[in-house]
Order: sequence, then structure tokens, then C-alpha cells
Amino acid sequence: MTLTRPSGTKPVTLMAYAAPPATAALETGVSVMPFVAETLNDELAAAAYGQPANADILTDGGRQYALTDAAPVYDGSELCGWKLIAAGGT
Repeated sequence: MTLTRPSGTKPVTLMAYAAPPATAALETGVSVMPFVAETLNDELAAAAYGQPANADILTDGGRQYALTDAAPVYDGSELCGWKLIAAGGT
């Protein structure tokens, strides 16, 4: 996956995990649920990307999603990852 600012900054390559679609989404033939991916903060910190923000573009397998929310994940007091919530898939 890659994450890019809407301004077109250089994309950051992420190792991220996204759960497969729920059965209800598969039965309707369309994605009716938001796309949720979890990633470590390492890649974002190394690229000095900063905090993921609304409208950032998450690309997975040729499909583009617009971030609607990003929740930080902590290990104690240390920021270790992000839960990225997105919509779209065009």
C-alpha cells in the first residue's frame, strides 16, 4: 500500500494489514463498509510524513481510497502505529 497527500507529495510505501471484506459486503457485490487498514508508524516516521490526515490517498492494489479518519495506536506512551479508515475504492 502507499499513502500520499492530496497535494501529490511523494508516496510513502506502507506494510499494512486490511481485513478481508465482511460477508454482507460480499453478498451485495459492492463494498458497503469502510476500508480499514492497520500499519506501523515506522515508514511514516522514516519519511517524515507526519500524521495521516483526512483526504490523504491510500492506494492498495491499484484501488484508491480517501482517508476519512486515522486513529493513533500506542504501546504505552509510544506511538507505534495507525488505524487508517478510508472510503472509495475507485
